[in-house]
Amino acid sequence: MSDTRGGPEPVAHRARPADPADPADPADTADPADPAGPARARGPARSGIGPEGAGAGGEHDGSGEGSGEGSGKGSGEGEGSGGESLLTVVVALVANALLALAKSVAAVVTGSAAMVAEAAHSWADTGNEVFLLVAERSGGRPRDAEHPRGYGRATYVWSLVAAFGLFSAGAVVSVWHGVTQLGSTEEEASFVVNYVVLGVALVLEGTSFVQASRQVGGDARRWGVHPLRYVAETSNPTLRAVFFEDASALVGIVLAAAGIGLHQLTGDPVWDALASIAIGVLLAVVAVFLMRRNMAYLLGEGLGPQLQARVLRSLLAHPQIERITYLHVEYVGPQRLFVVAAVDLVGDDAESALAVRLRGLEADVEQDPMIEDAVLTLALPAEASLAP
Repeated sequence: MSDTRGGPEPVAHRARPADPADPADPADTADPADPAGPARARGPARSGIGPEGAGAGGEHDGSGEGSGEGSGKGSGEGEGSGGESLLTVVVALVANALLALAKSVAAVVTGSAAMVAEAAHSWADTGNEVFLLVAERSGGRPRDAEHPRGYGRATYVWSLVAAFGLFSAGAVVSVWHGVTQLGSTEEEASFVVNYVVLGVALVLEGTSFVQASRQVGGDARRWGVHPLRYVAETSNPTLRAVFFEDASALVGIVLAAAGIGLHQLTGDPVWDALASIAIGVLLAVVAVFLMRRNMAYLLGEGLGPQLQARVLRSLLAHPQIERITYLHVEYVGPQRLFVVAAVDLVGDDAESALAVRLRGLEADVEQDPMIEDAVLTLALPAEASLAP
């Protein structure tokens, strides 16, 4: 979590009922003008933060000086991205379910260790997609009195469960079966069956990967970063999971085909077993990476300097805010931020009027599609101002 201080920490948040915000139009979410100087331009009340910026410890979460399009609350990057993420997961689910059945049949018919690993891989991916569907549904619920910052973190919980399933049901089974088959002398019943199933798998997994890549590419272009950097570090865990699972599935197909092919050429089944072990190791690496990323967000991964500055500029562009002395920002879901700030308001109103203005200003700030919840308090006169 990011915590920029210019004075003492503001008062704790007072839970209040949901205040749904209209998703901002792309034109409204442009990067605000530089607020430096007395003649700074005061932007509209609903000025967007723009792309996700640097994550904690110098990591970047879709950072860049891209178009500045905001993300709809609970919908991923931009309006309609929630539906696109759901489509990406559904395509992956259908493809993996069909492949799991086909690979299982081929593994039983041929006795290939590599095909057993591939079947375990596809069954694990199928289960994972179910968890990712639950993640999309659970994390997309609007905030309420019991959860004033929404349910976005539920997305990370279910995505973490899915990643652990990939590790236990995919990686462990594949490695274990490969090790047990290292000393086997049993010949495969039919190499042709394996090649046919792997060919079909290549087409289906490729289709799913194209859909995931299409979404990643579109979002990365909007944020102005390289697609691989974006998908590795975005706060959207379902998109990251599908992309890396599909990518590892394609690599796994190549490994399985190589192991089966070497078995056929040399007559030594050890190559088949080694391919199974290699597939298991690949799945373990991907699963651990996905688990670590979800755990980081569950623990409250903060923003790096770039997005922190964007949030600060967006707040300073508001016509009622003169300066800011304290800023705390953390992720509470995919492209959802919790913001706490100490602000000095324009004018010199009485205390009762300032309290009313602060409550209205909080609701106004939350109109930004990336801000799920905002808590504002008054800055002390002696506190130093923050600069983006």
